[in-house]
Amino acid sequence: MKKKKVSIIIRSYNEEKWISPCLQAVFNQRYNDFEVILVDNLSKDQTVKRARHWPVKIISVNEFLPGRAINAGIKKSSGDYIVCLSAHCIPVNDRWLGNLLLNFDDNKVAGVYGRQEPLAFTSDTDKRDLITVFGLDKKIQLKDSFFHNANSMIRRDIWKKIPFDEKITNIEDRLWAREILRAGYKIIYEPEASVYHYHGIHQNQNLERLNNVVKIIENLNARDGYKFSHLNLEHLNVIAMVPVKGEMLKINGKALLQYTIENAKKAKSIKQVIVLTDSEQQAAAARKLGAQVPFIRDNSLSGEHVGLEHVYQYSIQELEKRGIMADVVVTLEVTFPFRPKGFIDQLVLRLLQNGLDSVVAARPEYGACWIKENGTLRQIDAGFMPRKFKDPVYVSIKGLGSAMLPIFLREGRLLGDKVGIVEIDNPHASIEVRDKVGVQFAESVIKNWVKGRR
Repeated sequence: MKKKKVSIIIRSYNEEKWISPCLQAVFNQRYNDFEVILVDNLSKDQTVKRARHWPVKIISVNEFLPGRAINAGIKKSSGDYIVCLSAHCIPVNDRWLGNLLLNFDDNKVAGVYGRQEPLAFTSDTDKRDLITVFGLDKKIQLKDSFFHNANSMIRRDIWKKIPFDEKITNIEDRLWAREILRAGYKIIYEPEASVYHYHGIHQNQNLERLNNVVKIIENLNARDGYKFSHLNLEHLNVIAMVPVKGEMLKINGKALLQYTIENAKKAKSIKQVIVLTDSEQQAAAARKLGAQVPFIRDNSLSGEHVGLEHVYQYSIQELEKRGIMADVVVTLEVTFPFRPKGFIDQLVLRLLQNGLDSVVAARPEYGACWIKENGTLRQIDAGFMPRKFKDPVYVSIKGLGSAMLPIFLREGRLLGDKVGIVEIDNPHASIEVRDKVGVQFAESVIKNWVKGRR
């Protein structure tokens, strides 16, 4: 085989544990016409010091982005073929590099990626992923843009035309492969070029990384006209249920019921606003405001001891008897007049797009919080510390609004099993009006609230 110069780009950050076995395996390769360039993200451990035991060129990067780091390494290299290798990946045998290179006799092959095998102490989830994704059969990819830079080789001349994206935070390899396939080249999966990779391709289900990857994939596919399958609001009957009883309090002469109905009718997602009342007078007022009152609820549900879960359970059954079948129910209590603009639609979208059973309004609380158990107090927050370092405790404002699947209301529940929140940071939104004192306070802030919503 004609000798071809290879440059091996290894990215590292605090890889002291892995850099020595990685480099030892690299320099044991049968194919030896290569150089090694370590692109280090200012490691704080002994990564760089250990790497200097081998003839390695070392460059440092301050702000790590995967594509930028690879491009920086390639710019300092001289090889016709570029290997991307993670510092915590260890070539399985001395034929790894040669087996990657063998695939480039075909000029239409732009990139090759190799197998990744778990170690004995790799987590079960990562073992599963590595074994499932990296099989034993060689593949030629003409449409599938999966590619993995933990263990890959690409042509330098093609990289000059299509370098790695330097702005993306993850999956720079798959974005590169996507552009390569669009340009008419091929991608090869070569199982005979294998490395050990202890944390797997999903990094033991790291949620922050997962969220970043999913956002990138969704944005990428959206640009291509592909839509991920969320339930379509146009085809769903989303109803607002507004329970009301007793005296109708007013703010500046306007009934609390009117504030709630107006907010519900402004929501794009709401198809019907249904008022649940025990009073013909309130029913008449609700109808004038454009709401529906299909029935007057039973007086037994108006007692102080009766929870709203019983009101909703009775009401959903009555609605279904009348042929009103809801796909999503938004519950709104009239005692919360200061709903943020777009809040109701946000509840519904959060429910549908995240596959949840219930979504409730909640405000973050950064102060010290306790619960009382058996006569003693137990702190449930992270303790006293500056706010910017502390995760909040979330306090429900369910009366402000919640969205949920009707099956749970039918069971007499106020929450489903999978619960999400819409975080409320506007202090007005938490104001509840239940008596004359509340009315006076609300009247003192209503003008500023109205200005803020314009």
